[in-house]
Amino acid sequence: MTLKIGYIGLGLMGKSIARNIMKAGFPLVVHNRSRAAVDELAAEGAAAAWSPAEVAAQVDVVFTNLPDSPDVEKVALGEKGIIEGAHPGLIFVDNSTIKPATARSIAARLAEAGVMSLDAPVSGGDIGARNGTLTIMVGGPAEALETVRPVFAAMGKTVTHIGEAGCGQIAKAANQIMVAAQMVAMGELLVFAQKAGADPVKVVEAIRGGAAQCWTLDVKPPRLFAGNRQPGFKAHMQAKDLNIIMETARQYGVSLPSTAVDSQLYNAMLQMGMENLDNSAVLGVLELLSNEKLKLPEA
Repeated sequence: MTLKIGYIGLGLMGKSIARNIMKAGFPLVVHNRSRAAVDELAAEGAAAAWSPAEVAAQVDVVFTNLPDSPDVEKVALGEKGIIEGAHPGLIFVDNSTIKPATARSIAARLAEAGVMSLDAPVSGGDIGARNGTLTIMVGGPAEALETVRPVFAAMGKTVTHIGEAGCGQIAKAANQIMVAAQMVAMGELLVFAQKAGADPVKVVEAIRGGAAQCWTLDVKPPRLFAGNRQPGFKAHMQAKDLNIIMETARQYGVSLPSTAVDSQLYNAMLQMGMENLDNSAVLGVLELLSNEKLKLPEA
């Protein structure tokens, strides 16, 4: 039997993920707060719904991909939420990045309604979402994961079961610690190289073949050198993720000094009006602090 899938939250990444699920042959029902993305996917063959409850009532697996913890809580448990469309065998999968504690509380509430839940945040950005090459980190029951695994195969190249409810979100938080550190370090090295008198293009070329090699240095510098600071992954979402990390760290008494500084830099981006730029545009804060604007290479 082919699973019928619902997808709620058709933003920068959600729409691409939903499209790949549909392209893989799964019947798809979609819902979004703004209707343009719904209409776009409906024109490609998806069915449109007007509430999360309406989506849940029609499908075997319902996904969400939403900005923050309160959004997921409202869509899952609120008025006309997924819980109101719950039925035996329904599986809830959340692709959002939210607090581990919220993922656990939602899973517990839905379990009371007979719904199994997977927190399954993703990494790989808009490129990974479009290409179906996301990394998927999963918390929740192994049996639910095995049911959903064919759908995950349409979305990503790596699926790892981390543990029980909330563990996928813990893994994503760990991922975002590293992502933020890389973005900030890249911004620092670009400003440092240029202000100290070296060509940052050549510096990146030299160092990304050695111990400094990472996804960030492979992917982001060409866009920055072309003057492109558009998302990608929006800075305000990176800031939100870092705030989740710091709150969770306080909850468990974990010291994260470097991440605390990174969080301050991303929150500064928001205050400077750069919230909708790419997370690599944290470079702009470092440019201001160093009074050194990255020069664009001559064509």
